[in-house]
Amino acid sequence: MSEVYLEILRSGINTTAQDCGRKHLYHIGITVSGAMDLRNHKLANALVANKTEEPSIEFAYQGPLLKLKNGKINFAITGDVAFKIVRKNSMVEEGKCYQNYLLESDDQLDIISTKKSVYGYLSVSGGFKFKKTWNSFSVNTKANIGPNNGKKYSIGEKIFIKNHENLKIKEKKINYTNPTNNLIRVLKGTNFNYFSNDSQNKFFKDEYLITNLTDRMGMRLKGSILENIKSTNIKSEGLIKGVVQVPADGNPIILLNDHGTIGGYPKIGVVISADLDRVAQLPPGTSIKFKEVSLVEAENLFKNYLSETNKYLNAIN
Repeated sequence: MSEVYLEILRSGINTTAQDCGRKHLYHIGITVSGAMDLRNHKLANALVANKTEEPSIEFAYQGPLLKLKNGKINFAITGDVAFKIVRKNSMVEEGKCYQNYLLESDDQLDIISTKKSVYGYLSVSGGFKFKKTWNSFSVNTKANIGPNNGKKYSIGEKIFIKNHENLKIKEKKINYTNPTNNLIRVLKGTNFNYFSNDSQNKFFKDEYLITNLTDRMGMRLKGSILENIKSTNIKSEGLIKGVVQVPADGNPIILLNDHGTIGGYPKIGVVISADLDRVAQLPPGTSIKFKEVSLVEAENLFKNYLSETNKYLNAIN
């Protein structure tokens, strides 16, 4: 029996395999990677009755055009995404996010674009036929780690699907609206006192613009210059996702999933875990503001984030 696969007719922008991330490898210079918006990744899997740890296909801005070969699948797309299904008889269906659909052999899935966000997610029932690297399916294109030789997908490539025979999946959908709040909550960074009192106040008071220099590694901002009164370079230290570094030009950078594991720019803050999905979805040209919270507040907000995520997952199942 021929293998079932999705043929890539248009690759889209930054189309890769991602899961919940690659853990416990910072000590050898391997970062977490994984889905930029973990909640949307998990919801996509739940809508096709997969475990949330299954890999999904993540795309940014323009998505891929895919043609199914040799079988049929259930799929779901999450995020703020415009897509359509082109049946083999040329009939076109407008797709809706947060519900599952049946795709049959020679049908096409045209993921046109995200709308007011950056990332979207595609999951299929049974999952994709990928091999793990360091206990994760996530692709890190900077290090060439993960499925597809650690690279973005290109035209003509095939994405193979496993367990496609089991299609006894009832219709699933959920009412979900992606949050759009531009107020980003942060903890003070370990080098907060490197900056003048005026700059500390500006960091929490003024707006910053997300520039086009934004990808899975980090998000460069432009706004009030943050004056460093000690040193613009420090001895390289360990970094985590969400850290806000300030290089010599005084404009902050928010580190994201594929960030380097060490760095020598002073750290003025760190985005709390509860806000990381939302930050990743903010497109260039968006203005944001930072708000300081305490560690206890950050922990409680993350508990609320997990509770809300589980509420949506349970609503699907």
